[in-house]
Amino acid sequence: MNQNVLEQKKAIVEEVSSLLKDSGSVVVAEYRGLNVAEISELKRALLKENAKMCVYKNTLVDRAAEACGFGDMKQYLEGPNALISSVDSISAAKIATKFAKKHENLVIKAAIVEGKVVGKDDVIALSKLPNKEGMLSMLLSVLQAPVRSFACAVKAVAEKE
Repeated sequence: MNQNVLEQKKAIVEEVSSLLKDSGSVVVAEYRGLNVAEISELKRALLKENAKMCVYKNTLVDRAAEACGFGDMKQYLEGPNALISSVDSISAAKIATKFAKKHENLVIKAAIVEGKVVGKDDVIALSKLPNKEGMLSMLLSVLQAPVRSFACAVKAVAEKE
């Protein structure tokens, strides 16, 4: 094999390895049957959420996954696959699942979330969770409720007297 080609493949494996390690989540989805307009629509939606979609050869993704300790990924790497990655754990799954509902040609296969390989059902369950800001606001409202109830009770007693 030509030395230049071998060096290019090594660089791509390193790129995929860093993508798998540095991303909060990486969704593996088959995009067979999507046209250019639909792929562009998906990429625009991903860009709004600070996520991205990349397409690599399955053999190179497999090598990178093995190097990162995600050997379970191999079973999902058949056919034309795209890697949809995001910085946080939920955005990639949310966008991919929402897009897959509208376009049946995007088939979610698996994901790497927080260092674990999970199947399609877990990706769909993950997409139903609120994002980090939503969870923080829910936590704050739960923490605020007792204080608010106490303040209302004190005010009611003060107004009664």
